[in-house]
Amino acid sequence: MTPPPLPDVPAPALPSGIEERAVFRSLFLANPDALLLVDQSGQIVMANPGASGLLGYSIEELTRMGVDALVPDSIRPRHASYREAYGKAPRSRPMGNNMDLVAKRKDGSEVLVEIALSPLQSQGLPFTVAAIRDISAYPRVKQALQRARYSEHLAQLGRLAVDTRDPQVLLEQVPAIAAQALQVEVSVVFLLDEDRQAFRVAGVAGGMPGEQLGDKIPNRPDTPPGFVVHGGVPVVIDDYRSEQRYVVPQRYIEAGLVSAVAVPLFDRGRTIGALTARSRTAQRFGDEEKRFLESLANLLATSLQRAHSEEALNHAQRLESVGQLTGGIAHDFNNLLTVIQGNLQVLEERPAVVEDAYGQQLVDAAMRATRRAAELTSKLLAFSRRQVLQPTQVDVSAMIGSLADMLRRTLDQRIVIQADTAAGCPPAMADPGQLESALLNIAINARDAMPEGGRLSFRCEAVDRLPPGLRRELDDPSAREEHFVAISIADTGCGMPEEVKERVFEPFFTTKGAGRGTGLGLSTVYGFVKQSRGAIHIDSSPGAGTTVSLFIPQPWADSVGATGEERAEADLPRGLKVLLVEDDTEVRKVVQAFLDALGCQVTSAASAEQALLLLGPEASYDLLLTDIALGPGMRGTELAAEAQRRFPRLAILLMSGFSAELIEADRDSPASWELLRKPYSRAELARAMARLLSSPAAG
Repeated sequence: MTPPPLPDVPAPALPSGIEERAVFRSLFLANPDALLLVDQSGQIVMANPGASGLLGYSIEELTRMGVDALVPDSIRPRHASYREAYGKAPRSRPMGNNMDLVAKRKDGSEVLVEIALSPLQSQGLPFTVAAIRDISAYPRVKQALQRARYSEHLAQLGRLAVDTRDPQVLLEQVPAIAAQALQVEVSVVFLLDEDRQAFRVAGVAGGMPGEQLGDKIPNRPDTPPGFVVHGGVPVVIDDYRSEQRYVVPQRYIEAGLVSAVAVPLFDRGRTIGALTARSRTAQRFGDEEKRFLESLANLLATSLQRAHSEEALNHAQRLESVGQLTGGIAHDFNNLLTVIQGNLQVLEERPAVVEDAYGQQLVDAAMRATRRAAELTSKLLAFSRRQVLQPTQVDVSAMIGSLADMLRRTLDQRIVIQADTAAGCPPAMADPGQLESALLNIAINARDAMPEGGRLSFRCEAVDRLPPGLRRELDDPSAREEHFVAISIADTGCGMPEEVKERVFEPFFTTKGAGRGTGLGLSTVYGFVKQSRGAIHIDSSPGAGTTVSLFIPQPWADSVGATGEERAEADLPRGLKVLLVEDDTEVRKVVQAFLDALGCQVTSAASAEQALLLLGPEASYDLLLTDIALGPGMRGTELAAEAQRRFPRLAILLMSGFSAELIEADRDSPASWELLRKPYSRAELARAMARLLSSPAAG
């Protein structure tokens, strides 16, 4: 349909001497929009300077090309068919109809435009005027482009967070992403140190002296990151020169920086640092920029939290795997030690050895070696948290006082030892022998860190709650609300780098030279504290010494005090009838020799099934002594339960070289049963039997 002709409006009279053609040409050339005069084939006939400026071509170049060349390649075929259809039915299309189009510049870049079309066919001219306007500077378009750019940069960080598990990569990339997205000169990530006394520059783009990677800044409200962290809310600075809320470093002014925006970093509701961006333009940052930086900070904090959680999980799984391995090794090793130790004890009582002084020396040396080997397996079990603990109320103040006195006599005299107890420090609920061993292990490590002397300080005090990070690490969630006794051991030694601190609780890890340590010291401390429902923390850095803090629970509401010294060993009745069940032939021989020497009548079995055959209606045993692990068949605990069902007055004594089995038996078995850990001596066996037979709960 041909558009109706324009009304015949008489042209206004022009001032004398001015030609109409010159006026219309001047209007064409002076129009701020890009104007193109296009013929019916799409060839550009005329172009104004506005078109040259917008599209990057000279006027001469434009008039030698078709209009299709100004359309992006991806939509050029579609545009050609549209232009052909328009030529058959030209119609006026004004600006402002919200048809956002794209024009292709000479350099290949693209620009958002609006295009008005004015056909001149009704005026007898075979042309169309295309008026093109750059709309990328429109507020609504500018805002949309800005949001799209911000979204793309957030997506970039999201992809990076998925692809990498290294938090340092994220910390280094976030400032670069922030600076690029906001188009500013400087962006910095500040992270608080563990003690929250200072910030570390963890990531920087366009930094300056004093804010390079790794630099430290005090955590005070009058410092730029400190002000953000103490306030806990985003901060926008329009002009550093008029800022009064905190002290603006002079280096900012000298670098020409004028405005800034900063947001806090949170981890589970706790402020851990700040992310900031700075510009040389005044009032550069508004709500959009602030919201983008908050989104970036939230994504970074979530990624750091995930990386920390994964690292903690991997560490825990690694320790658990090693714990299971060491526990199994300790079980087998304890069986071997039972055989070695038992045979040595039998051997040392042989008349030929008793009368041979040299032979007695050899046996004594071998016995000492087996005791040291037993201590080693005890350390392995302590790390794997598979030792049997006997927690009682411990006067920690008295313990560290006694330990400090002993260390003053035995350590290098150049080491000054101090012991300090807070007033009213309550007792701790722990195995006293294991707690003292743990403190001694830490003290020995401290001594080794101070070869030229120094200061070793002990302190204990009550704490109502653990620090948040340690609360999350407790194995027993119900223990998180307990009250604790904090025992800290601090030295002024060489300290540890971060990579050593991360591995310090791993078994067999040591920084000492060959032959100077097993690497089991701190791993056993770790296992003991964890098994005691407590937590452990190490604060150390190179040249700044080390502080190891143990958090041991205060006595439980239903706990009882220390039982005092073990009752004297009772005499075992002669002729006691004992059913011995042990699947290891060599161990069975040793235990039978012990029982024979104690005057017992012994019947032995190699399995639970064989023992049940001996527990017929006519059986008259006084005591069942059985290993818990009895090969592939019935376990010792199951055998004991069936035996006591048949004979309710039968005394039950369980033994094992695997402390995890003893822990389970202690938890699941009747209180009348007694437990005995391998390896054991004949005297230890006798005492266990005496306790069992003299207990009111025993049959």
